[in-house]
Amino acid sequence: MIVKKYKATVEKIENVIEGVYTVTFSSNGRKFQYSPGQFLHIAIDSEYDGIGQWPDSRCFSMQTSPGEDNIKITYAIKGDFTKRMKEVLKQGVKVWLKLPYGDLFTRPHDKNHTVFISGGTGITPFLSLFTDSSFVDYQNPVLYAGYRNKNFNIYEKELAKASIINSMFKINNVYEDEAGMLNIEKIYKENGNAHSYFISGPPVMIKTFKNFLLGNGVQADNILTDDWE
Repeated sequence: MIVKKYKATVEKIENVIEGVYTVTFSSNGRKFQYSPGQFLHIAIDSEYDGIGQWPDSRCFSMQTSPGEDNIKITYAIKGDFTKRMKEVLKQGVKVWLKLPYGDLFTRPHDKNHTVFISGGTGITPFLSLFTDSSFVDYQNPVLYAGYRNKNFNIYEKELAKASIINSMFKINNVYEDEAGMLNIEKIYKENGNAHSYFISGPPVMIKTFKNFLLGNGVQADNILTDDWE
């Protein structure tokens, strides 16, 4: 797909957890064009006119499926840019989005017993697939989603929709305050090395889990990571 710029409007901001925000953007009449698992760049410089040099921006995974009219992203405040996002993004504000980027789910992978592993907001690129009609093509997919506690699992609506699209979908929510952090050794023992593993989350988690799988015989081509950050 060709990368395009969209002048978008902030339609809604949800702040269920302190420091974590879900923002919904509309495209002002232009249909957003992207595939599940892709990401966007957002620029919040009010001076940008859409023509000159692209301003300072940040990447965020799109958590909505391409069939939806609007795009959602979820971000946590982790630096100066996201602090500015909290200050600038209000309902009705216009921003510039540039998309799509990435090829997470268009890379070759096995759709039979695919394993998805996410940490925190790392689940967002997976949601764009889980809520898309194409998710029905996956046989016995399984998700291991790690959260700090139950309050951080703000994706139950999307996961419920995913279970309707694909009745074979198995969801494992792991809450750190109850069961500890995601355990890649346990995940591997439950799934073996003959399937595709998708990993998304903090860079340290991605690196550790990928190295473990490689060290236990999983082929490199069967480990797909969302680590553009």
